[in-house]
Amino acid sequence: MGHKCFISFKKEDESYKKTIQSWADKNKVDMIDKSLDEPINSTNEEYIMQKIRQDYLSDSTVTIFLIGNYSAEDLGHEEQKYIKRELQASLYNGVGNSRSGILGVVLPQMYEKIYKGSYQCSRCGGTHNWVAIRDNTVIKEFSANYYLNSRGKCSYTEDDRYCVLVKWDEFKKTPNDYIEQAFNKRSQSIADDVVVYPK
Repeated sequence: MGHKCFISFKKEDESYKKTIQSWADKNKVDMIDKSLDEPINSTNEEYIMQKIRQDYLSDSTVTIFLIGNYSAEDLGHEEQKYIKRELQASLYNGVGNSRSGILGVVLPQMYEKIYKGSYQCSRCGGTHNWVAIRDNTVIKEFSANYYLNSRGKCSYTEDDRYCVLVKWDEFKKTPNDYIEQAFNKRSQSIADDVVVYPK
């Protein structure tokens, strides 16, 4: 069994969560079957993060964020408050817990909105892949930590990202490979640049 996973998802994408749950039943993926569905009454951010980690994320070390038609920042804070909190708590490095790796799984209905092919770079003359991780496709907690630090280069490499991204069709072939990749980000230097509360 691999690393214990928490799944952050919108109710419209619950069928995909249930598919992952069926893998857990077959001992292919180790998961926690909880989701945040009511607010925590406090204004103390430290307390809120500890409470979410304690009551919901438990001993998980990787959060799988299902990216579907209803995962965008543009849908508004109220609509996204629970998945935003789940990712914030996953990214949070506090007393008694360490941050989780983040694995974004792009669901099939989002392939064309996110994977836009390649383009010729005007800066280096090379070819880069165009991956549209932005407010109209995902919440800021994911995008800010996916496009984290290009270090002055004209494109981002895997070392410049904390969040890992994969298509559903690839993820379901070897889920634990991608879970392991997200888990390993926790000990890489890019983890020092993580933004828990992106603006």
